[in-house]
Amino acid sequence: MVQEYDHKGALQALQTGGVILYPTDTIWSIGCDATNAEAIEKVRHIKQKATARSFEVLVDSLPMLKNYVEHLHPKIETLLVYHTRPLTVVFDRPRNLPAGLYSPEGTVSIRLVQDEFCRSLITQYGQPLLATFASVGEHTFPVNFGAISSEVIEGVDFVVKYRQSDKTVGEPSVMVRLSRRDELIFLRE
Repeated sequence: MVQEYDHKGALQALQTGGVILYPTDTIWSIGCDATNAEAIEKVRHIKQKATARSFEVLVDSLPMLKNYVEHLHPKIETLLVYHTRPLTVVFDRPRNLPAGLYSPEGTVSIRLVQDEFCRSLITQYGQPLLATFASVGEHTFPVNFGAISSEVIEGVDFVVKYRQSDKTVGEPSVMVRLSRRDELIFLRE
């Protein structure tokens, strides 16, 4: 069950350009409004060595996703609808997002969330959220809330209480991209 106070505090932090610590459909993440360049810089500061490659944009629906990509290929749309595990897609032609989210190649990683809490939070907020591993640096990720460092917890503006006691081990999403020949390339399984 999703706790209402989690949404309220998280929404207040997001609306004021703050950074939240929250559970996603994969792992615990540091996040903010993915359309707010200043908030994204706050996340970079907490992460210390974060690059755009460690960022994912979370959306609640296909219509929201279509606001941030130039073209949603039918193969990708079908995969997003029917894939049973969380799936992140690397898009070559993103739009309407701050430059701080673009990789050096000009790509952005976007995930259509499956988790009820995340979907509800994004829907209530009305904007996509940034998500990056809730750790300092880029190469480690916390498998559950208990694995998050106090440095990260103290660095954010709001910590969601939902699922803090959940000991289920989280793992990153499957990651794909579409080749120039319209073939699916799995970058992370």
